[in-house]
Amino acid sequence: MEYYILFEEYLKKLNKMSVPDPMVIGTSVAGLCKLLRVAKVVAYFYDSFKDESLGNGRSTCVFDTGEECAVAVSDRLVTEINSVAVCDVYIAKGEQPWDYNERERIMLVLKTTMAFISRLRLKQVTDRLTFYDADGYQNLRYFIAHIEKLSLDDHLFGKVAIHFNLKHFSLVNQQIGREAGTVAMKGYYNTLRSDLDEESTICRVGGDNFVMICSRTELNRVIDYLAGSATIYDRDTGDRVMVSACAGVFIIPEGFELTSPGDILDKIISASQSARQPANNDVVYFNAVMVANKERIVRIQQLFPSALKKEEFLVYYQPKVNVETGELTGAEALCRWLRNGSIVPPLEFIPILEQGTEICKLDFYMLDHVCRDIRRWLDEGRPVVRVSVNLSRKHMADVDLLKHIIEIIDRNNVPHQYIEIELTETTTDVEFRDLKRVVGGLQKAGVGTAVDDFGIGYSSLKLITEIPWDVLKVDKSFLPLEGDDDSSNRAIMFTHVVSMAQKLGLECIAEGVETAQQVGILRENGCKFAQGFLYDRPLPVEQFEEKLVSHHYSV
Repeated sequence: MEYYILFEEYLKKLNKMSVPDPMVIGTSVAGLCKLLRVAKVVAYFYDSFKDESLGNGRSTCVFDTGEECAVAVSDRLVTEINSVAVCDVYIAKGEQPWDYNERERIMLVLKTTMAFISRLRLKQVTDRLTFYDADGYQNLRYFIAHIEKLSLDDHLFGKVAIHFNLKHFSLVNQQIGREAGTVAMKGYYNTLRSDLDEESTICRVGGDNFVMICSRTELNRVIDYLAGSATIYDRDTGDRVMVSACAGVFIIPEGFELTSPGDILDKIISASQSARQPANNDVVYFNAVMVANKERIVRIQQLFPSALKKEEFLVYYQPKVNVETGELTGAEALCRWLRNGSIVPPLEFIPILEQGTEICKLDFYMLDHVCRDIRRWLDEGRPVVRVSVNLSRKHMADVDLLKHIIEIIDRNNVPHQYIEIELTETTTDVEFRDLKRVVGGLQKAGVGTAVDDFGIGYSSLKLITEIPWDVLKVDKSFLPLEGDDDSSNRAIMFTHVVSMAQKLGLECIAEGVETAQQVGILRENGCKFAQGFLYDRPLPVEQFEEKLVSHHYSV
């Protein structure tokens, strides 16, 4: 009778538990163990059959009298997701073996305990698979569940939502190695998370992108931390690397109603994307202007397919001029959007199209229309110059890019020497290899190539020494401006860039030339070619055709 009373009490205590706490289980089962002459109970839990075979599991001593003992009964349970629970029951040395009834009672207690532990462990594993990624970070599902709970508890007011992206983390991986980079990222995450209150959380949404909720009182400290923190990546040597982030911030106002997780996620992601733009600060706070910008982005994306089909995008040509002779030597094709009789400025739509793959469609459209113009000029007996066409970095994901470029040129029956492809620098080794392959293939096909905006990003000697460019376009930021305190430094930098290009056998052209003083600097340094408002703005095709005929500018 005593056994059944103790067993019933044990079941009641188990049912009240939400986690498999070995201390509570041990205390609850102690009376039964003593009654049944059990000296020790040890449970093991393995996430998979493989972990079981390797002995990679978690063990819990449920009960122990401290006596010398040996395993007398063992049981094994396999859960629905193939995790494994094993329980060993020990009897003290010198004790009489259990009789049939004792053994049956022990097995009943054992199976009950095993089923309970397995059920709770299964829930823990399921939660981990649902709310954590493969690297142990809380994931987007966790974040969504967290903000929904805060909303239900009416605790969103006073909170701040943040989306942040680690800046140039691919370069960190290149610098210290991917394994050390993983350690650095986890350390950066753990340090930021360690001082947050219990209603705050940080979750990874993929790669080096994170979302978080914190209180307003924690915001300043968080922003300071995101601005840059030296993070240890080698615990043995103490070596550190500086990690920083761009962030979008939404301060949740009083009365904010959460209808869906997107009400918060859309805002912080939009603000974070703005923070990643070169012209903006590293931290951008969501505001009403961003709502209008988001609506504008959606509208541009919706209008683009029909605008492309209706050929609303026009090619404008900006001349390239020999500064010594004034001869028109080439042109850059630039896109203008004629919408309802008005020109839409490129900055109004190009950055939006670059957020997706639409920019690739526009680039091919531009190349095709440039080829059509060149073919027409040749057929009409007009003078023809080489025209450069910009291609977005997004094209590097296209394994058949080289084939697509050549196909468009050949379809229009344009001699290859009249086309030049302008490409910008890359920031990853994968993109660099693709860039090198494409530029090399274009060179073999007789199509010119130019590295665009050299010097404004993370340009390295590797970019121009390992890739067979024909032309280096020097960004206008190197050109001195009248009244600029930094004018002399700019001139020195320009001199060195041009000299380097010449020694590498590259044709050098300066962009953004606006003054006679700048032309003088070009001549002094042997930079023969210029492009800029001093000579001409981008011209509609009819006006550019007139320039082809006159073919010269005053020098």
